[in-house]
Amino acid sequence: MITLAALEGVWCLDREIDDRRAGLTGRFVGEAIWAPDGAGLTQTETGLLRYGTAPPMQATRRYIWREGHGGPEVFFADGRPFHQVTGTGAAHHDCPPDVYEVRYEVTDWPLWQSRWQVSGPRKDAVIISRYRRIP
Repeated sequence: MITLAALEGVWCLDREIDDRRAGLTGRFVGEAIWAPDGAGLTQTETGLLRYGTAPPMQATRRYIWREGHGGPEVFFADGRPFHQVTGTGAAHHDCPPDVYEVRYEVTDWPLWQSRWQVSGPRKDAVIISRYRRIP
């Protein structure tokens, strides 16, 4: 299972996006930093996003990670709940009418990945993020 202590630090991030609904693919390459914020960790991703035929663009996003009873709890930057990482590595997020299912794969730690399956009437995508610690 992922722990906050194990995540703290700087990671290379390589994300593949397969947007089946739009018929587009994308790739985000950059870094993810999990930094202490007094109550847990703040995850900040920064990098270059290439999506379809659009010009490459700089992209950033943040999440808040807290210790939870069943595993780390993840929140959006504004504090809204996102999901909880359980011992199985699986988590779920409803964003009606769409559904986000994630599986965290940590068997090759410190190389690890998350695989999101996004489905619903407006979405059909697979997003795979691969992380490698930067010493």
